[in-house]
Amino acid sequence: MSRSGAVKFKGKPLTLAGEEVKAGQPAPDFKLHYYKDGMQQLTLADLKGKPSILSVVPSLDTPVCAMQTRKFNEALGGLGDSVHAVTVSLDLPFAMNRFCGAENVTNIRPASDYQDRNFGVHWGTLIEELKILTRAIFVLDSQGRVIHAQYVPEVTEEPDYEAALAALKAAK
Repeated sequence: MSRSGAVKFKGKPLTLAGEEVKAGQPAPDFKLHYYKDGMQQLTLADLKGKPSILSVVPSLDTPVCAMQTRKFNEALGGLGDSVHAVTVSLDLPFAMNRFCGAENVTNIRPASDYQDRNFGVHWGTLIEELKILTRAIFVLDSQGRVIHAQYVPEVTEEPDYEAALAALKAAK
């Protein structure tokens, strides 16, 4: 299934692969990759037990994506290890680590969907025309149920940070 015109990039309507993930539903499974002492996998099961925020960006190598990641990193600093926080993109895990190191991003884990784009398809965030992920925010409760979902309508704009953080703090 595809959703034509679901988001825009600089005003141009684009198609998202997969179905829209909505608050109230169980989170779809996924398999992401990150690099820490070798290539590692991150799945939905790894996030259960704590509330989680998934910050989805097209690429950390763009100004808005970098800003989004820095803002969530700063806002999550006071929550310590009481939540899981993940930035998801199609950037390679090595590039994500380099960005996070250079920007001192320590409160949000970078994880990549580069291998098979299963996150993008199952979470309805893969832009078919560009083959990158759209900008979106998902908050999950400790059992893996979606309690907040935002697909940012214009990919070049920032998400609603306050709404996502309020949902995350309410789930603690």
